[in-house]
Amino acid sequence: MSQGSVVNGTIYPAIKYWRYSDFMLMSGMATRDVRKETPEVIYELRVRAVELKLQGLTHETIANTLDISVAASRLWWRMYREDGKSGLALGRRGRPSGVCRKLTQSQEKIVIKTITDKTPEQLKLPFALWTRPVIRQFIQERFDIKLPVRTLGHYLKRWGFTPQRPKKVAYEQQPAAVREWIEEKYPEIMKRAKAEKADILWGDETGVSNQDHSGRGYAPKGKTPVVRGLARRVTTSMISAIGNRGDARFMIYKGGLKVDIFIKFLSRMIKGAKRKVYLIVDNLRVRKAKAVNGWLAERLDKIELFYLPPRVPKANATVRERPPTKVLKFSKEKGLLRPFPFDG
Repeated sequence: MSQGSVVNGTIYPAIKYWRYSDFMLMSGMATRDVRKETPEVIYELRVRAVELKLQGLTHETIANTLDISVAASRLWWRMYREDGKSGLALGRRGRPSGVCRKLTQSQEKIVIKTITDKTPEQLKLPFALWTRPVIRQFIQERFDIKLPVRTLGHYLKRWGFTPQRPKKVAYEQQPAAVREWIEEKYPEIMKRAKAEKADILWGDETGVSNQDHSGRGYAPKGKTPVVRGLARRVTTSMISAIGNRGDARFMIYKGGLKVDIFIKFLSRMIKGAKRKVYLIVDNLRVRKAKAVNGWLAERLDKIELFYLPPRVPKANATVRERPPTKVLKFSKEKGLLRPFPFDG
């Protein structure tokens, strides 16, 4: 072809290096790879090819017009004649879901149920939590199937499992007592509060430090942002009470919680309160001291204390579980967040 070539009556100039697409164009083949097109484009090509065929054009003409292969034009026309226009719709690409998996559906259900309902210790495995190597070992012992750890990660993702940090629950916690308190005693407290038009608050104490965690923020690459603060660590204590609507009251004090500090906090809570206070607290010994009970007995018309079951960290509303951001925002806007003066 150095002096030029004639193919199908067409004269082509001399070209030193020929590309595959050049031969395809000369031979009437398509230069477009339809497989790389989007499903929308492929469907439009199918519909257009059928429309041109209905107008009486040959498959060769349709192929040259749409830059597709003649075989594709014939295939789409046959699909149209067999199933109509609905036959031109594209199915899901790729291999069917579930093929080439080592675990069958029934085996997957067994694994999902096992790691959901049981712990490795219950199956006599020397581990506390389900990790990918542990699940891999369980599958190998149960079904005699070896799975790579990475592949097992894909299985877990498809099953809806994510890596999570476990919650710590005290061994001393009594689930039956907790359930009884939630299902019976607390509804009774709510019923009484509604009858007496009282406010229910949840009280507890915690430590406060100036060493906060600043978190992450955006900055130019290589220029780490600087947050200035005190190098000296300062700690203090705080006792607080938060309501179901987010209304919070707190008092700062130094050292551990003592009877006189707790009584002072209670007296400040009822000072200026328009409604009776139902305060729910844990079983700290200070809260059940004789001095506290005597002080409460003289003010039953203003405040009452209710005690949680032993070891109930989930119900510790002011320390263990931070109130939602929306609740705090609502409290600030409505003026419900009312601190007491610092108590030295």
